[in-house]
Amino acid sequence: MADKYISQEIEPKWQKLWAESGLYATREDPERPKFYFLTMLPYPSGDLHIGHWYAMTPSDAAARYRRMKGYNVFFPIGFDAFGLPAEGAAIKHGIHPYTWTMANIERMRAQLRSMGAMWAWDHEAVSCDPRYYAWTQWFFLKLYEHGLAYRKFAPVDFCPHCNTTLAREQVWGEDRHCERCGTPVIKKELEQWFFKITDYADELLRFDGIDWPERIRTMQTNWIGRSEGAEVTFPIDMGDSGSGIGVQSADTAIPNTQYPIPGTDAITVFTTRPDTLWGATFMVLAPEHPLVEKLTTEEHRAAVDAYRLQADRQTEIERTAADKEKTGVFIGAYAINPVNGRRIPIWIADYVMVTYGTGAIMAVPAHDERDFAFALKFGLPIIPVIERPDDLAKSAVWDGSVPGDFGAALSAAGFAWEWLAIPDRGRFYAVTLHGDEQVRAYVALLQAHLKAGHWADVVGRGWQVVFHDGPLALDSAAADAAIMARCHAGYDYTRQFATSMSMWWAVEWYRNVLYHADYGTMIHSEAFSGTAGAVAKAQVTRWLAEQGVGKFAVNYRLRDWLISRQRYWGAPIPIIYCPACGTVPAPYEDLPVLLPEDAEIPATGENALKFHAGFLNVRCPQCGGAAQRETDTMDTFMCSSWYHYAYVTPYWKAGQKLRPDDTPWEPEAGNYWLPVDQYTGGPEHATMHLLYTRFFTKALRDMGVAPFAEPMLRLFNQGIILGPDGNRMSKSKGNVVAPDEWVERYGADTVRAYLMFIGPWDAGGPWNSQGIEGVRRFLERVWNVVAEDEGQASGGRSQGPKIAAQVRELQHVTHKTLRKVTEDIEAFKFNTLLAALMEFNNYLVKARETAVYGTSAWEEALDMLLLMLAPETPHIAEELWQRRVQTRRVSENPSGLFQAADSIHVQPWPVWDPELAKAETVILVVQINGKVRDKIEAAADIGEAEARELALASPLIQRWLEGKTVRKVIFAGGKLLNFVVS
Repeated sequence: MADKYISQEIEPKWQKLWAESGLYATREDPERPKFYFLTMLPYPSGDLHIGHWYAMTPSDAAARYRRMKGYNVFFPIGFDAFGLPAEGAAIKHGIHPYTWTMANIERMRAQLRSMGAMWAWDHEAVSCDPRYYAWTQWFFLKLYEHGLAYRKFAPVDFCPHCNTTLAREQVWGEDRHCERCGTPVIKKELEQWFFKITDYADELLRFDGIDWPERIRTMQTNWIGRSEGAEVTFPIDMGDSGSGIGVQSADTAIPNTQYPIPGTDAITVFTTRPDTLWGATFMVLAPEHPLVEKLTTEEHRAAVDAYRLQADRQTEIERTAADKEKTGVFIGAYAINPVNGRRIPIWIADYVMVTYGTGAIMAVPAHDERDFAFALKFGLPIIPVIERPDDLAKSAVWDGSVPGDFGAALSAAGFAWEWLAIPDRGRFYAVTLHGDEQVRAYVALLQAHLKAGHWADVVGRGWQVVFHDGPLALDSAAADAAIMARCHAGYDYTRQFATSMSMWWAVEWYRNVLYHADYGTMIHSEAFSGTAGAVAKAQVTRWLAEQGVGKFAVNYRLRDWLISRQRYWGAPIPIIYCPACGTVPAPYEDLPVLLPEDAEIPATGENALKFHAGFLNVRCPQCGGAAQRETDTMDTFMCSSWYHYAYVTPYWKAGQKLRPDDTPWEPEAGNYWLPVDQYTGGPEHATMHLLYTRFFTKALRDMGVAPFAEPMLRLFNQGIILGPDGNRMSKSKGNVVAPDEWVERYGADTVRAYLMFIGPWDAGGPWNSQGIEGVRRFLERVWNVVAEDEGQASGGRSQGPKIAAQVRELQHVTHKTLRKVTEDIEAFKFNTLLAALMEFNNYLVKARETAVYGTSAWEEALDMLLLMLAPETPHIAEELWQRRVQTRRVSENPSGLFQAADSIHVQPWPVWDPELAKAETVILVVQINGKVRDKIEAAADIGEAEARELALASPLIQRWLEGKTVRKVIFAGGKLLNFVVS
C-alpha cells in the first residue's frame, strides 16, 4: 500500500532541494544549443493573482520541456517596478514608493517560488534599482545622441487625477479614460520628450524572420497605419468673407497651375486619392489646426471659437464615429484648388483630426462618405470625378414631364424601367441604365420626349440634367449652380435644395448610385479625363510634382512615442537645462541620475522632483554655471523595452562609470543568449510594449549595440483569466482570485495542471474552480499507480502468447500517448496534452491488474508517464521519479544526497517508436443498403472522409455502386460505413 500523496510536504521539500542544488542556475554552455524562454515580467502590485499563474505556469512547462529536449534553457524573472500605484500607495499610507515596491517584490518572490517554476533567480532584475535604471538612462542618451529623442510643445493627453501625461496607447475606451485610474482624459499643451519611433515605421511593418501571431502583426500594422498618396499644396486666398457656399469658376481646357496667388500662405494636405483632386469642392481643417486662428475672419470668429471649444470637449472616438451627424463652421477664408484654379471655401469640422496627416483635408464629397454627408448638410457642391466601376446609371422621369407613350418608347428601345412613386410628389419612370453607349442613346430618346419647361436626371454615370433644349453636365461647381438655377426657376419644390446632389438625395431610389469611393476611370478632370483607375493615382501624383504643387508622400497613423511623465517614481530623464548652453545631456559617467530618497510626494500627486532643490539645481556639465535638471521621468514602457537584455547580465558594470561605447550586457553572454527564442504574453500589449521593444531593438542595431533586428523570434499570446464576474481582475472591483488559498488546499501541481487543463491556453475566460477537484484526483491516481509499484521486480506475473499481446498493446498506448503529448506541448496545447495523460493513467490503472504489471514495458510506461508529467507537475514527478530510481542513484551517488544531475528535470525527453505509436487497425465493414458487401482493414482512428475514400477504392464496392445514386452515407465510428443508394 502506497503512502498518501501530501503535496504540502512534497512541494516545499523539492523547491528547497532544487534551490540548494543549483538545478536552475544559468550558465553559458557552448556544447548545447541555447533556448531563451521569456514570459512577461510582472508589476509588483503586492500579490500574484490567478491570472499570473495562468500566464506563467504553462510557460514554465514549455521551458522545462525544452530543457529535457537537450537545450540550455534560460528562463529568467524580474519586476517592472516603476509606476503610478507606488506613488498612490505613498500618498495613501505615508510610505516611500521604494519601500512599498520592495515589500511587494519580497512577497511576490515567495509566491513565484511556490509555483515550483524553473526561474533563473540568479538573473533577476528590478527596474527601479539604480543599477538597472542607470542603463535605462544610458539608452536615453544613446537615442538622444542619434537624433531619436527630442523635446517639443505638443497637445497631449493628460490625466488630471494622476497628474501626468499619457501615451495615446494608455487612453482607453470611447469615453477616453486613463487606463490606470479610469479618470476622463483632457488635452493639455506641454513641452514633452518624444522618441522618433516613426523613423522606423516602415521597418516595423516587416516581420521578416520572426514567428508572431497573425493578429499581433495585423494590430501593429493597423496601428502604424501606413498609407501612400500625395502631399498637395493649396494656396490660400482670403478674398471676400462670403458665405462659403458660392464658388468662383475657372474653366480651363488644359491643367494650368499658374494662377495669381494673393499671398504666400498655403495649406498642405495629405490624400490617398490624388486622382480625385478635381472633385475637391471645399477644404476642412481640424479645429485645432494652427492656421485656424490666423485664417478666420472677424465676421466668423465668434462662431469658430465656439465650435472649437465644443470640439475640444469631445473624444476622438466621438468625433470620428461614422454615424455621428456632421457639424462644422465656415471660417471665412478660401483656398485655391491647384489643379484647376477654382476657389473653394475653408471650413473646420470635428471629424478631421489634427493628429492624422497634416490636420487638413481636401474634401471630395462625391467619393468620401464623411465629406458627402458634410456637403449634403451644408449645401456644398458635390462633383463626381471618378466613374462608377459597375457602369450603373439611373434616371427618374416624372409622370407628366413626357407624353404618355414614353413608357412604350422605352420598352421598344430596350430600356429597363418600372413605375415608382414618392408620396405627395407622384410617380415616375424609374429607368435603369448600363454603360456609356446606353446612356447616350437614352439621353437622345429622353430629350426627344421631354416637354418644354421640364427636365430629368441621369445619375451614377454620364452625370447630367436633361432639359428639353439640351443637357447640362454636372462637371463643375459652376455647372451645378447653373443646373440649380434652371431647376429653381422651373419648379418651386426644388428651391429647398442648394445643389443637384442634395436634390437627388431626396429620391431614395437614387441613393445607392450618388456616392462611391472605388477606383475607376477619371471624369470631369480636364486633361486627365479618361485616365484609367489603375494608373490614375500615379500619373496625377507625377504631374503634381512636375507642376511644383505636390509630391508623392507616405503617411502614418503612428505617432512618435511620448515618454515624459510628470511623476516622481520613474527613471529620471538625464537632461540638464542651462541658461547659457541650452539643453545638455548628462554625462554618461554621471549615470545613474538618482531619484532623491528624501523626496516628499505632494498629496496632489504633483511631481515631487520639481520641489526638491537638491535634485533640481545642478551645475552645467559644459560651462559649470547654474542649471536645472529635467524633472520629468520616463514612461515605464522605457524600462520594459529592454528588460530581456538586462536579464542576461543583471546590473552589468554596477559601480563603474558608464561610457557611450559600453554594451548594456556582458558581450560574451549577450552573444550566446540573445535574442529571445520564445516569448509569451497577452495580446493587449500589441501596440505598446511589443511595438516599443521592436523599435528599441532596431535602434540598438543601428547604433551598433545589438547584432540583430528583432527582440523575440517567436511569440505566443495566451488568453486572459478574468474574474468570476467576467471582468478583468482588479482590486478595485473585488474580483481578484488569489492562488495561495488554492495552493494551500490542493498543492501547486494541482493548480498548475488545472490552469493548463481548463481550455486552450490562448482562450482564457472567467475563473471557475469547478473541476479542480478532478485534477487533484488525477494526480492522486498517478501517485497510487507509481508509488505502489516501488520495489516491484520486473518480469511479470506470467508468460506466453497472451502476455505478449498485452505487452504489445501497452507499448502501443505508451508510445501513442508520448507522440500526442510531444506534439501538443510543442504547440502549447496543454489542455489536450493533460487529457491524453489522464487517459493514459486510467489505462495504466486497469493494466496494473493484468499480466503486464512488472514487465519491462510496464516499467517503461511508468517512466514515460513521469517524464511526460514533469514539465506540467514538476513536484510530484520529481518525488515519484526519485523513489523509482533510488537504488540506481545510491550506487552512482553513495552519499544518497540529491544532486542536480539526479533530477527528472534534466533527464532526456523520451522518443516514441513510430512503429509502436502508429494507429491500430480495425476491420471496416462496408454495407450498401444495409447489406455487407466488403470488409476492409483500416486505421482504428479513421475518419469518415478517409473511410469513404477507402471504400470507394474497393473494386467490390465500385461494382455494387455502378449505376446507382448515393443518397446518404452512414458512418459509425470507424467500424461501419453504409451507403444508402437508389
